[in-house]
Amino acid sequence: MKLFHHPFCPNSRFVRLTLSEYGVAADLVQEEVLKRRPEFLALNPAGTTPVLVDNDFVTSGPLVIAEYVGETRGDGNGDRRLMPLDPKIRAEVRRIANWFNEKFLVEVSEPLVREKILKRRLPEAEGGGPPDSAAIRAAQRNIRYHLKYIGWLMKTRSWLAVDWLTYADLAAAAHLSAIDYLGDVPWDEDETARNWYARIKSRPSFRPLLAEFVPGIPASKFYADLDF
Repeated sequence: MKLFHHPFCPNSRFVRLTLSEYGVAADLVQEEVLKRRPEFLALNPAGTTPVLVDNDFVTSGPLVIAEYVGETRGDGNGDRRLMPLDPKIRAEVRRIANWFNEKFLVEVSEPLVREKILKRRLPEAEGGGPPDSAAIRAAQRNIRYHLKYIGWLMKTRSWLAVDWLTYADLAAAAHLSAIDYLGDVPWDEDETARNWYARIKSRPSFRPLLAEFVPGIPASKFYADLDF
């Protein structure tokens, strides 16, 4: 397998967590999506990461890739699968995963990563330039109600969708990890959400993400601290 990704693309991080939880190896190919390379657009005309290439098969979209990996490489978790067998629980897992891969992405993680990381590393001719401060402020405001939503879910469940780890948790944690690097998660505003994140970022699958860094942009104080 080959995964076209960016280290701080939240949807790419979700797929990387999924691969790691399954114990599936893949070659990682870093893609700067703002450059819009013709060769990459041939793989995914939408121009977004992640994109998975499995021999002669190409697919894109975070949850699509995650489910493909689970279905083709097997899920050894028995009843406690990353994508459960029960149709109603599957629907809830997909709903929450899509909340973060789509809604949270648009409202929070994509603008923060784009303005604070991606644009700073490219010349204007390739999509770079100065950050949009209004977009940054809006994203920083939006994250607060998403954090409260996580806390609300965790009041009745052991994990976000059901009482075991699923794609819903991996998706949410992937998005939060990208902006936690930047110090933009107000963890002190919801202790329940913070405790959930501490549990998931302590998993072995998270270690490669916490070891990554952006040259010239230091990680926040608690980014790689498993105990905050």
